[in-house]
Amino acid sequence: MEKGISLPVANAPMPARESNTRCTSLKTVAKALALGLPLYALYAWHTNQAVLPSFSRGANVDFASQCVQPSPLKPSQNGALDKAYDFLSTEKFLNASVARLSGAVRVKSESFDDLGPIGEDPRWDVFYDFAAYLKKTFPLIHSRLQVDKVNTHGLLYTWEGSNKDLKPTLLMAHQDTVPVPPETIPAWTHPPWSGEYDGKYIWGRGAGDCKNQLIAIMETVELLLESGWEPKRTILLSFGFDEECSGRQGASHLSKFIEDRYGKDSLAVIVDEGSGFEKTWGTLFAKPGTAEKGYTDVYITVRMPGGHSSIPSDHTSIGVLSELITKIEAEQYRTHLEEENPYFTQLQCGAAHSPDFSHKLKKLLSHRHKSAGQETCKAKPDYLALEAARQGGPAIKYLMQTSQAVDVITGGIKTNALPERVRVTVNHRINIGETPQVVYDRLTKLAAHVAKKHNLSLHAFEPASDKPEPANSIILTKSDHELLVAPVTPSLPKSPSGKHTPFSVLAGTTRALYGEEVIVTPGIMTGNTDTRYYWGLTKHIFRWGPGYDEDDDAGLGSIHTVNERVSVKNHVNAVKWFWMFLRNMDEGEVEV
Repeated sequence: MEKGISLPVANAPMPARESNTRCTSLKTVAKALALGLPLYALYAWHTNQAVLPSFSRGANVDFASQCVQPSPLKPSQNGALDKAYDFLSTEKFLNASVARLSGAVRVKSESFDDLGPIGEDPRWDVFYDFAAYLKKTFPLIHSRLQVDKVNTHGLLYTWEGSNKDLKPTLLMAHQDTVPVPPETIPAWTHPPWSGEYDGKYIWGRGAGDCKNQLIAIMETVELLLESGWEPKRTILLSFGFDEECSGRQGASHLSKFIEDRYGKDSLAVIVDEGSGFEKTWGTLFAKPGTAEKGYTDVYITVRMPGGHSSIPSDHTSIGVLSELITKIEAEQYRTHLEEENPYFTQLQCGAAHSPDFSHKLKKLLSHRHKSAGQETCKAKPDYLALEAARQGGPAIKYLMQTSQAVDVITGGIKTNALPERVRVTVNHRINIGETPQVVYDRLTKLAAHVAKKHNLSLHAFEPASDKPEPANSIILTKSDHELLVAPVTPSLPKSPSGKHTPFSVLAGTTRALYGEEVIVTPGIMTGNTDTRYYWGLTKHIFRWGPGYDEDDDAGLGSIHTVNERVSVKNHVNAVKWFWMFLRNMDEGEVEV
């Protein structure tokens, strides 16, 4: 059932408004009122609670043609390989797989934001243990494949194919996990480094992010080697070790190593960790990530005179910074859906294949198609995006909006001393169609207002300098880790010549394993993976967790928190998927 338009509640806090200039004219408002639009709906429109109904009738749109589903794709029959694949469904394989993944979880491989240089900071040494575990657990891989250790702990496995004219397939995962705060350990059902198996789930840090994917890849390749399969297309396995702190030591070096060996645009396809399955609108969707939002952190520093707190200034540096933070959080970035955003395709797939798809969304989609190519005011509210966000909540809204999160704040050292320096970090994930400059411009404008009010100078995003921070000032700086929105992976169901595409192989493999009722649609990641360093190696990059268990109530919701776990059925299905995907990429004509 569709959600109705929410009325504002008396005395309820006003929602954060979008920071976008409206292109609304009195003529537009008059038209809305003439159509009988109630005043509360105008309020809802202004506060991003709901959207105005379309002013014109929607065009008749063939949504099915916008969401063509590739046929299920299975590898050719082969006696020995078919027998090995059937083994994946046995109790014997399940028990052995549980032991392998549980053992991987028990290797404590946390990565931290403040790690020092490799070879100097002993916290890196845990990855020696993890590499040793992999070598012991997968002996065929380590005896038959070329193994390169890149920047000490990066692992690159190469299985040479017989046809050097075929671009390689690259599978990725990362060895590291986010830390477990010691104070949270008592809240875990099973200890976070136990790898406990309860008959359904394997528990522990890294079980779902993403030692499960790494072990599934290794199990697949080990079993293919054991079965005597010989690939035509070279297969690469690349495992970074600091993905959870941005991959500068791991994936950054591994991607350069691969590029030095093969060159730019040298790979057929990359599959890394990422999004998975979701049941919505009465339909099961598989949503491999074909795009990522951009990224930037902004540091805001306030410098003001110190002194004894018994004779305080009217506003301390903490108060001034708090005022600026309040202004930042009072407005959100605008919600808008560019047509190259994969979520636009997801909506079309919902309209085409989902019985419970919202009538209002379908009408707005039709109107978007009808008005395609017409000049529109960029600042005009995006009714389709606003309605999708209203129905889907924050998880959907932030697929279509630059996010801001005030995450870290420091300042003050003594209760009787005025703080001379305070600093906050604001994290941003940049929407498709925008750049980090949108963030810098907005924060500069807000900071200028606060600086003027308190007679402070503003230094916004100035070039790096060895000079001391200026006194009586607000200073805005950005981190070195700035990332533009990722290039969007093509998601054609067939190439122009009629051959398979990497997307069609991925989608066909998924529908072969899970059934034709699964609708495969491109997805978008709100976070970033190690693929940020691999953009120059191929345009076919998928952030994708291929395991699925319809009875799993944990899923991705358990990662990075207490009680992280993974369903063993999910894990075994991931092995089956990688098995079929590698063989499908090897057998068919794939145009890259």
